[in-house]
Amino acid sequence: MMTISRSLLMAAVCALTVACAPAADQPPQDPAASGSAAPDAAEAAIARIASSLLPPVRVAGRDYPPSSLEARMAELELPAVSVAVVRNGRIEWARAWGVADAATGRPATTETLFQAASMSKPVAAMAALALVEEGRLTLDDDVNRWLTRWQVPSHDWEAEHPVTLRRLLSHTAGLNVHGFPGYAADTAVPTVEEVLTGAGPANTAAVEVASRPGEAWRYSGGGTTVVQLLVEEVTGMPFERYLEERVLQPLGMDASSYAQPLPERLTERAATAHRAAARPVAGRYHTYPEMAAAGLWTTPTDLARWILEVQRSLAGDADGILSPEMARAMITPELGSHGLGPQVEGEGDGLRFLHGGANEGFRGIFFGFADGSGGAVILTNGDAGSNIASELLLAMGQEYGWPGLEPVEIVPVSVPTERLREYAGRYGFAPQPLRVVVEAEDGVLVLDAGDGVRREFVPVGDDRFRGVADGMQATFERNEEGGVAVLQVAGVRLPLQ
Repeated sequence: MMTISRSLLMAAVCALTVACAPAADQPPQDPAASGSAAPDAAEAAIARIASSLLPPVRVAGRDYPPSSLEARMAELELPAVSVAVVRNGRIEWARAWGVADAATGRPATTETLFQAASMSKPVAAMAALALVEEGRLTLDDDVNRWLTRWQVPSHDWEAEHPVTLRRLLSHTAGLNVHGFPGYAADTAVPTVEEVLTGAGPANTAAVEVASRPGEAWRYSGGGTTVVQLLVEEVTGMPFERYLEERVLQPLGMDASSYAQPLPERLTERAATAHRAAARPVAGRYHTYPEMAAAGLWTTPTDLARWILEVQRSLAGDADGILSPEMARAMITPELGSHGLGPQVEGEGDGLRFLHGGANEGFRGIFFGFADGSGGAVILTNGDAGSNIASELLLAMGQEYGWPGLEPVEIVPVSVPTERLREYAGRYGFAPQPLRVVVEAEDGVLVLDAGDGVRREFVPVGDDRFRGVADGMQATFERNEEGGVAVLQVAGVRLPLQ
């Protein structure tokens, strides 16, 4: 459970609700689900999962009574949750709870579109890897070989350590720009070249090589945006159209689109994004020209179809978008926990590929077992969605006996309040910081990643803390004088401002 939860908070750090309506009366549904579990059995499983939510991470000595999904949504003021579950090669059920828009009360259904955020990355990676199999790209040559509209800037290591597609997809290329905030409805939207150069209306820094390629894992939405341009240059097609023709349509992901902004014909199906307390995002949602990194609009059922495609290829199906060999390479970690697109965790029967996502007012996660035995997609339209996603995954793990989705216990240590106060402050970077506000409260730390969600961290050792909601590790580093200087969380080192 740890890595799944980690991906959700990592996405929240990267991304810098009125009580919800009850679930609509929707039976388990999906046209691909014929031959799956009997409706009564699926309904019973849904009822058990939705009535037995518990924290995936538990602090020793605390009591944790189970809660219902609807109660948790009301508590967190999360407007909608939409879910699809995969078992044994089929979509077994799909269900939506709550409202797509807190202001209008429009119900969420299994056809409601959500922003996939960083879950866009592994779907886009499939298209790039297909180009490799067609001989139009390679994994290990300098990508500047194909780029003309923009090129990776010159760097100190380019002769022996080039930026390659393999490194871009696995976040080992050493590129900067962790994530993207998107563009509000009333603001200008940059081109992909302007995003990469940091010019024009772009609201993020220029993408450049910040550390030696191939040396370490460094999450970079900027690197994925290079992949977006690479696909366009090689195919001669707009990225969103190539993805539609090469991946989305062949897999039956007919509800999905990388088009940014969302086409008018789809806006009525789109969920509104919500910040904390069900506060709608101005203009309903942000636009993400960084399509490969954050731009996919989709449903859980459509993303489940993508999971099934990967599982079929891993099982030896040679007729898929990727060969079995390339699918296996896709879920083989390079450095850290990333393969060529998705994160990877577990081993044996518990080996699974996954990714979390966080755009402005959207949160979600997907995972699939490499052996094809199961998987799930959870999409939400609120900043509090990460908590519920983790709890749902745990309940599903208990219901279906899925390995690796077990609760984790944290054993806290006692730290004097005076010592805790040493950690309080703001951590991040100028001019566009990923800020973390740390406040000492009642023997714990409260971390706010800028998304309005306050996360409790308990001390587990010297300068070490664990997140109560998800088990995320937070470590503080001290300077030579012994003062707190850096917070390391979600794979990011944030200096004290």
